[in-house]
Amino acid sequence: MRIALGLGLAAAGLLLAAAAPQAGRALAGKDGEDWPSTGRTWADQRFSPLTQINVETVGKLGLAWHHEFDTDRGQEATPVEVDGVLYTTTAWSKVYAFDARTGRLLWSYDPEVDRARGFLACCDVVNRGVAVSGGKVYAAALDGRLTALDAGTGKVVWSAVTVDQGKSYTITGAPRVIHGKVLIGNGGSEYGVRGYVSAYDAETGKLAWRFYTTPSPSGKPDGAASDAALEKAARSTWGGAGVPEAGGGGTVWESITYDPGLNLVYFGTGNGSPWNARHRSDGKSDNLFLSSIVAVDPDTGKYAWHYQPTPDDTWDFDATQHLMLADLTIDGRPRKVVMQANKNGFFYVIDRATGALISAKGFVPMTWATGVDPKTGRPVEVPGARYETKVAVISPSPTGAHNWQPMAFDPRQGLVFIPAMESGLVFGDDPKFKYREGAVNFAFDPLLLALPDEKAQRAAIKASLKGELLAWDPVKQEARWSTPHEYYWNGGILATAGDLVFQGDAEGRFAAYDSRTGKQVWRYDAGMGVVAGASTYALDGQQYVALMVGYGGTGPLFQHWALPDRPRLPGRLLVFKLGGTDTLPAISRPPPRTIDLTGVHSAGDVDQGSLLFHQNCAICHSSNASGRYLPDLQTSSMITSDAAFRTVVLDGALASNGMVGFARFLTPAQAEAIRAYIIQESRRNQAMLAAQ
Repeated sequence: MRIALGLGLAAAGLLLAAAAPQAGRALAGKDGEDWPSTGRTWADQRFSPLTQINVETVGKLGLAWHHEFDTDRGQEATPVEVDGVLYTTTAWSKVYAFDARTGRLLWSYDPEVDRARGFLACCDVVNRGVAVSGGKVYAAALDGRLTALDAGTGKVVWSAVTVDQGKSYTITGAPRVIHGKVLIGNGGSEYGVRGYVSAYDAETGKLAWRFYTTPSPSGKPDGAASDAALEKAARSTWGGAGVPEAGGGGTVWESITYDPGLNLVYFGTGNGSPWNARHRSDGKSDNLFLSSIVAVDPDTGKYAWHYQPTPDDTWDFDATQHLMLADLTIDGRPRKVVMQANKNGFFYVIDRATGALISAKGFVPMTWATGVDPKTGRPVEVPGARYETKVAVISPSPTGAHNWQPMAFDPRQGLVFIPAMESGLVFGDDPKFKYREGAVNFAFDPLLLALPDEKAQRAAIKASLKGELLAWDPVKQEARWSTPHEYYWNGGILATAGDLVFQGDAEGRFAAYDSRTGKQVWRYDAGMGVVAGASTYALDGQQYVALMVGYGGTGPLFQHWALPDRPRLPGRLLVFKLGGTDTLPAISRPPPRTIDLTGVHSAGDVDQGSLLFHQNCAICHSSNASGRYLPDLQTSSMITSDAAFRTVVLDGALASNGMVGFARFLTPAQAEAIRAYIIQESRRNQAMLAAQ
């Protein structure tokens, strides 16, 4: 179903081609020398016109300065540079300001997030950056706070709690400042919260408007920006059962951008809760606005249009991936578009004034759909893909064909550069599913997350997970070139007018590619995996490239076994320039952990433990308890003692590290079953290693 509400666009006939340069200069600084927002300009293209560093000179690129942070969790922020100051955030929502020329730390701010909140961050305790405007730095914290800091001192100007902190909300995305308002969404769809995006007055922190992405579970007005007609229309897409009492999901955890010509804000929404649509509503209705792209008025939050790439999503195909704006010539006429390489495997080109689909094409192999109907805009699903009666192997997997890692667009070449992935997951219905408040709710058979026992089968699964840097022509909807990566979970993209594309990878290599051909022309060993996207800026005639380094996010937590085998390492900020001579200190890598399980036994039910582990623990500790980027349970000393295990797992002895107690979800017997399963997997893994 599509809601078609009229847009008062008589005054919006202004082409972005005319409006964007002025708006872009205001946002991006003189001649594009600054990088004042995570995407540089309103269009979020992550493209810089700077050319000092180019295909001919990039070989002279060296490290100018670096900073090491006090956390070893994942680093996902894109550094922002304004007036010679570089601002960035780290895991646990800490904010830093540096002299952009020298790296001298000017100030830092720690919101002191309760580490127990880490339990609610399904995909790591990361943060994707700040917004800078009017002498203030705006940053969001994992626990739902939005804070305005004085750009010169880092002192708090105001702080607002944007969520019900008694519920399972988190924030990992960067705020956006538009028309004197700070826009921020939230996360928590897996835990059943109700998604929304909010706008706060940039000077006072007062709430200006809020747009809910799912109808009110109670059916009563809730002060949302959507009017009664919209509420009623959206409610009709949830079937007879209506919206789950918990809220249904649809969180806006990333991807907010703005068109000053049309005066529209665009954002993507997340998956439903639970994932399995059959247990969420009736498994037949579209469930708006889950997994959708929505446009609203930035001044009022009033709805303009929406497009839903994955109606009635049942595979965790969020639409929160990077949205970027461009003016393209399609079929001989200019079109104002918003583009997205969606998690579901299709690249969408959408009319950003009306929400009408212009084109959609698969950019990776997929098994869930054969295409998108150009008339209805709906995917043509493969029979059985919804796993109603039997299991189905679905590609892409929930990690997506493209996840949060930003892409980039070079308007000179008309190419979008995508950090693309090939992946798959076996889905099957869980007929015994019961919703659990405050817990992850998938509603598919959790045992399907377990790895097979055979080493060869595990190797085959690992080999099927692929990553690539993909140059995509959005007009022709086809690849121009592709450069493969050894692993599937890699970094975001930066493109420049120097005919360069920069990307870091899972192996810790930060590389520059010729954007015309995909040929690698420069590489630097960053020392650890990269998932963030870089930025570039110029000061005193010198161009710099800035990158946050530190591996994390969904892939390393959930599928560590398919990625480089390394410990968590302290995050770093690396800044490069031509002729840079700084060097990184060697990283002290601890030896591999081992554990002696001689005489260690458990009376727990191993089969039950496997089921409970993959239902409760795998999202953070990986399949078969094989995690590395969070503590490796297979080599943890706590599994040698039933008392120690209960103290951590049930009582929350390590809550200050993010490992809360699970006593509300597990009985002592169930916790012991999980311990028995981990002991079994530890012994099995040691045997595999010994046989190598």
